[in-house]
Amino acid sequence: MYTRVVRLPGAQDVVDLVAERLVSTIVDLQARQGDVHICLTGGQTANAMYEVFADLAATSDIDATKLHFWWGDERFVPATDPARNSLQAIERLARTIPIHSAHIHMMAAQDGRKDSHESASVYENELGNTRFDVTLMGLGEDGHCASIFQDHPSFDSTSRLVIGVEDSPKPPSDRITLTFNAINRSTDVWFLATGGAKAGALAAVLGGDDTLPATHVRGRRGTVWFVDEQAAGALPEQFRCEL
Repeated sequence: MYTRVVRLPGAQDVVDLVAERLVSTIVDLQARQGDVHICLTGGQTANAMYEVFADLAATSDIDATKLHFWWGDERFVPATDPARNSLQAIERLARTIPIHSAHIHMMAAQDGRKDSHESASVYENELGNTRFDVTLMGLGEDGHCASIFQDHPSFDSTSRLVIGVEDSPKPPSDRITLTFNAINRSTDVWFLATGGAKAGALAAVLGGDDTLPATHVRGRRGTVWFVDEQAAGALPEQFRCEL
């Protein structure tokens, strides 16, 4: 199990490199196995990456019939709410990738659900024994990842794979999230962190601060941090280059 930090000059460089590596990784995996399962994240950097990924995928050897998309967390809002991570991602990816609807594993929306816990149970049943080939993660300025927050019940040890989140410190208050149990059975985890506002959290997580949720995330094979120079601004000397 390894951890690598890939430092790039700017946010667009992070976006471009991750998109390129994701395309090549999916193509390589599809040459060796059947279906490929990718777990997506939300946020501006991720959405920008999906735009580039979609363009690259259009001329790649990716077989959309063997590609599955999942999500690490979601806002518990109506299905058509544009704030949903899944809608933001799919409206970009579906421009060029003919993804089968059964392979788009969105978390159940608020419509017709009693609460976020019910939605989480539905997603946990759908997830079953699925293990992600690559899980994409963002990093919050407070060190949170997915919808797992410091000093919050979402951070408590749990045997569940998916949980409902209430009273989130980040709006909206109700959310659904994968737990560490689901995230950490991924083969590889790729974090995307850009901008100076992430610098403190990034340094703390890579320094091993176990009070922060992101410190507890790791892929079974490895974890790669794709960061720009602003986000890397507070890293100690051992992280001054790619590891």
